[in-house]
Amino acid sequence: MKKRHGLLEKPWCLRLALAGLIAGVLFISSHVGNSDRSLLCYLAGERESRRAESSETSIQLTAILHYATSRRVPQQSLAEITVSFDVLRSLSSSSSSSNFLIFGLGFDSLMWSSLNAHGETLFLEEDPKWVQTVLKDAPTLRANTVRYRTHLSEAYHLLTAYRSVPECMPPKAYLRGNDRCKLALSDLPDEVYDKEWDLIMIDAPRGYFPEAPGRMAAIFSAAVMARARVRPGVTHVFLHDVDRRVEKIYAEEFLCPKYRVSAVGRLWHFEIPSAANLSRGSHSTGFC
Repeated sequence: MKKRHGLLEKPWCLRLALAGLIAGVLFISSHVGNSDRSLLCYLAGERESRRAESSETSIQLTAILHYATSRRVPQQSLAEITVSFDVLRSLSSSSSSSNFLIFGLGFDSLMWSSLNAHGETLFLEEDPKWVQTVLKDAPTLRANTVRYRTHLSEAYHLLTAYRSVPECMPPKAYLRGNDRCKLALSDLPDEVYDKEWDLIMIDAPRGYFPEAPGRMAAIFSAAVMARARVRPGVTHVFLHDVDRRVEKIYAEEFLCPKYRVSAVGRLWHFEIPSAANLSRGSHSTGFC
């Protein structure tokens, strides 16, 4: 999720397509949400349901208005956005809600939140001032700041050094309080650690100059979260900007080519199983 320079002016057709996409979600959710309820359950839960649906409708209508009138649209192409949208749609048809963790906060965040209106969407952003700027115009978004301990200039050294740190390697790798592993995001809000995320989008932090944090820790931490999953199913991880070398080699090291299910434009989509669901005969001590 690019920030000040990440949202470019695009043709009217793309802006209208995004508005139409969100409108489609709104239409489907309003017609499907109550279809399977018994009369008794419907009556008992009608008040709470109306409150929730009102909130969902509000953020979706806000997003439609924004993208139909704004000259700025998301950095990702419509084809790239559709990859994540299709997964959200498939999950919503089989469960009541999805947990969506997104590295990065930007003008496109309203879109992601509206596409997951039935679920929980949380944004992690490196710049506290930027969080205030975005939330000023979109106060319904939920965002937390992240402190990264890495710099892009360290990427290649960290890729070789992590193997000598037991706390970085499966099955001992963990995140919360893991100060020994520099790739681990060890100081996130408790909610990030306590919740199991069905989808993780990595479109931040900045990774285009040596002093930037780079996305090494975000990629590593997403892999650790996915492997620690307890609930049934896989964790869907989406990595943007795979045309850049660091993103590509870290994805191959931690997210694993064998778990990549699609590649569209500059976006890779992985379906990562939990460590508990891996083959019993596998004795690998690495991520892949």
